Amino acid sequence: MTSTTAAQPTQPKRSRAPLAITLAVVGALVVAFFIFSGLYTDFLWYDQLGYATVLTTGWLATLGMFLVGFIAMAVPVWISIQLAYRLRPVYAKLSSQLDRYQELVEPLRRLATWGIPVILGLFAGFATATRWQVVLMWFNRTPSGTTDPQFGLDTSFYLFELPFYRGVVAFASAVILLAVLATVAVSYLYGSIRVAGRELRISKSARIQIAILAGVYLLLQAVSIWLDQYVTLTQTGDLITGASYTDVNATIPGRIILAGIAILVALLFFVTAFIGRWRFPVVGLVLLLISGLLIGTAYPWVVQRFQVDPNARVLETPYIQRNIDLTREAYGVDTVEEIPYNATTDAEPGALRADAETTANIRIIDPAVVSPTVSQLEQFKNYYQFNKALDVDRYTIDGKTQDAVVAVRELSQSGLEDAQSWYNNTVVYTHGYGLVAAYGNQRSSDGFPVFLESGVPTSGELGDFQPRIYFGEKSPEYSIVGSPASTKPVELDYPSATDDAQETYNTFDGDGGPKLDNAFKKLIYALKFQSEQIFLSDAVNNQSQILYDRNPKDRVQKAAPYLTLDSDPYPSVVDGKVVWIVDGYTTSANFPYAKTQSLSNAIADSATQTQQYALDNINYIRNSVKATVDAYSGKVTLYAWDDKDPVLATWQKIYPSTVKPISEMSGDLMSHVRYPADLFKVQRQILGQYHVTDAGPFYSRSDAWATPADPQATANDTTLQPPYYLTMQMPGQDAPAFSLYSSFIPRGTSDSSRSILTGYLAADADAGAEKGVKGDDYGKLRLLTLPKEDTVPGPGQVQNNFNSDPSVSSAINLLKQGQTKVINGNLLTVPVGGGLLYVQPVYVQSTAETAYPLLQKVLVAFGDQIAFENTLDEALDVLFGGDSGAQAGDTGTDSTVAPETPSVDPNTGTDGGTDTGTDTGTDGGTGVTTGDPATDAQLQQALNEAKQAIADKQAALAKGDFTAYGAADAKLAEAVARALELTGGK
Repeated sequence: MTSTTAAQPTQPKRSRAPLAITLAVVGALVVAFFIFSGLYTDFLWYDQLGYATVLTTGWLATLGMFLVGFIAMAVPVWISIQLAYRLRPVYAKLSSQLDRYQELVEPLRRLATWGIPVILGLFAGFATATRWQVVLMWFNRTPSGTTDPQFGLDTSFYLFELPFYRGVVAFASAVILLAVLATVAVSYLYGSIRVAGRELRISKSARIQIAILAGVYLLLQAVSIWLDQYVTLTQTGDLITGASYTDVNATIPGRIILAGIAILVALLFFVTAFIGRWRFPVVGLVLLLISGLLIGTAYPWVVQRFQVDPNARVLETPYIQRNIDLTREAYGVDTVEEIPYNATTDAEPGALRADAETTANIRIIDPAVVSPTVSQLEQFKNYYQFNKALDVDRYTIDGKTQDAVVAVRELSQSGLEDAQSWYNNTVVYTHGYGLVAAYGNQRSSDGFPVFLESGVPTSGELGDFQPRIYFGEKSPEYSIVGSPASTKPVELDYPSATDDAQETYNTFDGDGGPKLDNAFKKLIYALKFQSEQIFLSDAVNNQSQILYDRNPKDRVQKAAPYLTLDSDPYPSVVDGKVVWIVDGYTTSANFPYAKTQSLSNAIADSATQTQQYALDNINYIRNSVKATVDAYSGKVTLYAWDDKDPVLATWQKIYPSTVKPISEMSGDLMSHVRYPADLFKVQRQILGQYHVTDAGPFYSRSDAWATPADPQATANDTTLQPPYYLTMQMPGQDAPAFSLYSSFIPRGTSDSSRSILTGYLAADADAGAEKGVKGDDYGKLRLLTLPKEDTVPGPGQVQNNFNSDPSVSSAINLLKQGQTKVINGNLLTVPVGGGLLYVQPVYVQSTAETAYPLLQKVLVAFGDQIAFENTLDEALDVLFGGDSGAQAGDTGTDSTVAPETPSVDPNTGTDGGTDTGTDTGTDGGTGVTTGDPATDAQLQQALNEAKQAIADKQAALAKGDFTAYGAADAKLAEAVARALELTGGK
């Protein structure tokens, strides 16, 4: 019996293609969903803020410009390839090498015909999409009403039109050039262009196509060369920005001639397209190149070298004058009032009587120094924080305007330590609480600031206002607020010592962020912030809002992307709420004849780090917008502060209804806006050179000024001294006004002993308090110019005199005894008494673990005379012979103001720390001897009693026994007074 084995069927090979396609599709869908979720969350944020049109305008403009760039590049290149292929010679005899190329290319020809234009179109689309602002500004351009002195064109031509025209010409040139290259490549590959030995043969169809494209390219170059004559007005040369003598008399005429030659060469190419003679356009191209070298380069060099350089001062005078005038206009310093100031250096009795109100308002609290002190007294909990540098504002107290140092108590989640969790960080600890304000011209007898608003809950002179800070400079990345998981609020409001609870909770009832009212929104925000808890947590419900992008600058920047923002937003209580006030600038680098400078370098000083700007090199700036951000709701409001600015007017056409007129600003808000510091820094840098308004002295640079280095900087540090806000009366003013000032010394001064004062610039920073109306003098710049023959000490020289004075050094050594260090505050310069008064607060800080500075002394200087006393009143009396004629606002140890009671933690009933930081001790020696052993013994006893009094004060403070604290303070004052008497007042 024969058995047969059945053949096993062959299993078909499974293709992996469907799986790969499926994975690719799924991957593409996932990527698309992530992109969509990002765009959708952006829209939700803008829509909630009320600025959705800003986002959609940008989207639509970007998409529109992408399509324009794509089509404008892809279509001409595709047409060029198609024409070159379709008009190829069918029976052309090709070389064997080209035959092989054709065999390789032919299978991919169709793909290349479409693929190359598409790829080039994508690149062009992405490039043009980034230029949508230039296009929209051209469409919505606004005349400025000012003309340039060379061509008589409105300056808006340089701001809006010239960048657009040059961009269009550059893009069109790139398109035509690529079309020419594509035509040549296809023509060569398919035989329209052949090389036979030394002979180049071009078919008629290829000749026509290439010649016409080349002619168009040359026409575009002619337009580009023509536009280049206008560019000379914004280019920076060796002497000035703008067209100089050589530019006007050689470069500009040369470019007009070159543009004409380029047009002639283009016509020769068009003629060649029909007659087939390549010799003429080739000769024309050679002529154009040679003309470019001779007319565009050699001739201007000859004019500059042999005509201008020997007579530069005379020939360049009118062009230097143009640069001076238009630079001053572009930076808003053309209306500065220059006031000769014959400053006296002798402190005469009664000299300050006429300036009593100014001296009474001199700020002795340094906002850059006292933050640790304010934190020690007002932080309360580790989850609160204050900025390292506080801000300066002013408030009306009892009918009198009072300078104040202000800060908001912001949330610091890093202080939660072991209590950190997603729930705590996102749902419970969501906001800061309260604004703290201290009198700028007062201190307690201990050296603490005197608060006009403080505490938790907040209380003081500012009345009732919404104290919660959901939007600030230190706010968390995001918080979820608005609806508790139960009927009980869960957002920690502030620590409290009520009968029922240790803490007070709150539920956010504003409109501060997108609502998470459906599962899809929860999902996309879970993806955005990479947190599944947003989607899964029961704490998130349909009433919840998600707050993010909470920094005031970030919110204003997103609402007005065309603005450059001031580096220092500041908080203020306005109309019953805390708002951040942010200054916005419109800038440009295209203002004719205006000097170009780096914005980041101009604003960098000891108070401001170097910033990064999208447009850093500028030659035009305006404070065109004042913006506010509600610290509770996050609402952004933009006000048109400079309605004459053509740049702002243009952007208002692009984003209509996003900027409110100044008439809608309340009187309370008007009373808190101020002249912005960054603009002032830019202007002071310009005025260092451009205070000279005559071309002759300007050319010689004989009177160039510079901002002095910060006197507190180290020897090798040249960081500039920042401008300071003060209430003072400048010459030419009828009454003191809130002002911003800076001083000048000769440029190139490196020796502090030679840093004499040459100028003093102040801006009226007070806009008044009338609804919708700026004060008449707001923004008024006054420049005090000191006689060249006088030697009024500058800040560096005064600081040097202070540091080297024997009596001051002895007193400083006394303050440094024990575990303490001395910190010099800001050195202020005030024009009073017919001269310039310098005032510097001096702080003492413990070197122990708990350390914060306390104001203990005040330095004043007038000319070369120095006084160093416990209070500003005393120092002025000493300096002006006991009859200063003015009463400063510094209370010092006066009985009119009681010592500031340290703020008490509502949970513990104790203050935030016990170390006052003023331990003078005697362990390290007094550093002062009289030469009389008996007197030295008495001095040592006085110092020992002072040390014991300080210890008693610390102990009393720790116990909260303010009766004992006051008694110890009195003993300390008596011991220090006796020590000073024994050392002859040193």
